[in-house]
Amino acid sequence: MKENAQQTRRERYLTFFLGEEQYGISITRIKEIIAIMKVTSVPKTPEYMRGVINLRGSIIPVVDTRLRFGMEVKEADMHTAIVIVEVEKINIGFIVDRVEEVASIDAANLSEPPKFGNHIDTDFICSMAQMQESVVMILDVLKLFEAEELVSLEQIQKSEL
Repeated sequence: MKENAQQTRRERYLTFFLGEEQYGISITRIKEIIAIMKVTSVPKTPEYMRGVINLRGSIIPVVDTRLRFGMEVKEADMHTAIVIVEVEKINIGFIVDRVEEVASIDAANLSEPPKFGNHIDTDFICSMAQMQESVVMILDVLKLFEAEELVSLEQIQKSEL
């Protein structure tokens, strides 16, 4: 029974793909996962802000995660999903290419993200997780947005369609 005493902390993450890259977000931030649906554009928002959806009477801002990460736009297909995440008490939808699984990751398998120098922004990656043959980038969703972007997202969420 000595093994149980030495058991390390395990955290659960929702893992998903953008292209060939696998990412994870702490399950504690996930509100729900929905199929892609019609997104209404909002004028004068950054390019990565796809717009808003009306989800059971709540207005949810939707981010095209690929554009936020500087990737090419991809047409939605049957695997495309919107992951609703809570960031600073604001629900935000993140469009992802494919949801993979809820993975339980041992804290011992998490490591610091590599530093690529000043020209590459990796601040939104809080850690790297080793899972079987792959590496999952664990996102800090709070760092995906500047403070003023969160304020404007909150205003969008409070507006009426």
